[in-house]
Amino acid sequence: MMDKISNIILKFSRVDRRWIFLIIGLSVLIPLYLPLGLPIRPTDTTQRVYDAFESLEPNSKVLLSCEYGPSTKPEIHPMVIALLHQLFRKDHKVYVSCLWPDGQFMADEALKEVAHLYNKKYGIDYVILGYRPGNEAVIKGMVRDLRAIFSTDVKGTKVEEIPMMEDVYKFEDFNFLFSASAGFPGSIEWMQYATDNTNVKMSTGTTSIMVNDIMPFVVSDQIQGILAGMPGAAEYEKLVGKKGIGTSGMDAQSIAHLVIILFIIFGNIGYFIERNREKKY
Repeated sequence: MMDKISNIILKFSRVDRRWIFLIIGLSVLIPLYLPLGLPIRPTDTTQRVYDAFESLEPNSKVLLSCEYGPSTKPEIHPMVIALLHQLFRKDHKVYVSCLWPDGQFMADEALKEVAHLYNKKYGIDYVILGYRPGNEAVIKGMVRDLRAIFSTDVKGTKVEEIPMMEDVYKFEDFNFLFSASAGFPGSIEWMQYATDNTNVKMSTGTTSIMVNDIMPFVVSDQIQGILAGMPGAAEYEKLVGKKGIGTSGMDAQSIAHLVIILFIIFGNIGYFIERNREKKY
């Protein structure tokens, strides 16, 4: 009996690497198209972001800053979409600024996906102010005089002609800031040059690799929670009640990791079985 089990394990440990690549590929693709619904439990830092927005009064002015591009879209874009569901459901006004040139395209894509579901109209319920070069200088300028930085929106319309810009002249006219950030300039710069110097609170969503840099500011309450990479996006989708690519992405990641671990286990067991057999002979 033991010999039969050993032979089966040896067959698994010697499987052609091309089959391994195929199996891992399928373990990623299948959950993406057919989500398994693996259990997701929101962490405290994700819950803080959700609670911060839930505590805002209806029709609050929320600045959404998009500092990410196609390379980090899988991690950050799902959290932006989930956040927009929450903001529009609560009838908040959404103002989008971008410190990265790619950010305005990411924001436009997310808004096109979500806004029509809540019958939200451009210029009345949301606006894309767009990208301006200058990194920290843009943030400092918005704190002093937002209209000096953004005299027009992404469509070229003067801000004076946009209904929802009527009472917005500087950064402090916003009620809250969310920075969807993949690096510099991003969340830390917003905190240093805007929220730390005003009464406006902020939360952030970042790539997983940035979490350790941001976490000290979350602990000190300078930043109200953090969505940490794809796990944070999946957790936020659960809180908002809108499953998306974050949830299916975590399913795919979990299954792929499980398959890789199983191959490692069978490979190591097969190695020791083969070595013991060689010693006997």
